[in-house]
Amino acid sequence: MRLIPRALCGAARAAWRESFPLGGHAVARWFPGHMAKGLKKMQSSLKLVDCIIEVHDARIPLSGRNPLFQETLGLKPHLLVLNKMDLADLKERQKIIRHLEGEGLKNVIFTNCVKDENVKQIVPMVTELVGSSYRYHRGESLEYCIMVIGVPNVGKSSLINSLRRQHLRKGKATRVGGEPGITRAVMSRIQVCERPLMFLLDTPGVLAPRIESVETGLKLALCGTVLDHLVGEETLADYLLYTLNRHELFGYVQHYGLGEACDDIVSVLKRVAVKLGKTQKVKVLTGTGDVNVIQPNYPAAARDFLRTFRSGLLGPVMLDRDTLQSHPSAGAQGHRPAETDP
Repeated sequence: MRLIPRALCGAARAAWRESFPLGGHAVARWFPGHMAKGLKKMQSSLKLVDCIIEVHDARIPLSGRNPLFQETLGLKPHLLVLNKMDLADLKERQKIIRHLEGEGLKNVIFTNCVKDENVKQIVPMVTELVGSSYRYHRGESLEYCIMVIGVPNVGKSSLINSLRRQHLRKGKATRVGGEPGITRAVMSRIQVCERPLMFLLDTPGVLAPRIESVETGLKLALCGTVLDHLVGEETLADYLLYTLNRHELFGYVQHYGLGEACDDIVSVLKRVAVKLGKTQKVKVLTGTGDVNVIQPNYPAAARDFLRTFRSGLLGPVMLDRDTLQSHPSAGAQGHRPAETDP
């Protein structure tokens, strides 16, 4: 990405960008082919499954969920787990729940699988969902088999490991990582509970082949569902800066000691690079020969900016804030919000 300064920074400038340039992005190229293949593998395992747990990122509760999941995986009981709640601004939690209820998603739990927060609610809810449904081809079995699905890097494997810690006092059963695509094949069953006897299938993350908009793709990328270099680290860093400023979340100013907020990604990355000592020598050809010039390492600064955001050091954020505000009546049809946690 070629960075072009726009100038004009400072806290006095309250008029942040109202839109982000979304043209010229080939979103389809961001999502590797193995993600599309996983859905077919899941279908072949479906007859063994009693319930589906869909895991998604709580920072984008209304964006990026794969619509093919429900179409392809049929009428099995369905629980939506919105994970990484510690990284999400959930001041409008009930509005999120009402919005999801309006889409037919009545069973929603917010979790933080790193700290096992709210994870204990999952087994009782799954037991209740399966108990009130007709178990096709499964009536003779006393055990529960649950399929875990979701877009990449939302914490599916972390959820399985958290359930094992909670109910079996055992450690990791599935590999966990901060990059999308670690679980590439539908795995063998993993026991997560003794009473009731419950097994989970870990599955590869599968994203819809058609993302509804470039901005949805950028939100997914900010949450780490695709490899950064496929989108462009500096493009992502610019979208992050645009989002933080629009939401008036200026934690990055204090974290990096910038002195003031700024809406120019070139200026921000330059100051981040200098502060972190991320500079590089570049040879410049002049009339008198080559001259070594020290320049900020913009990609390295962008990577640090993204990593700091994803670790929660810039504070909680709701990337779907605009979507929530544009649907004021979502779910306002008399639905009683599900009480998922205090």
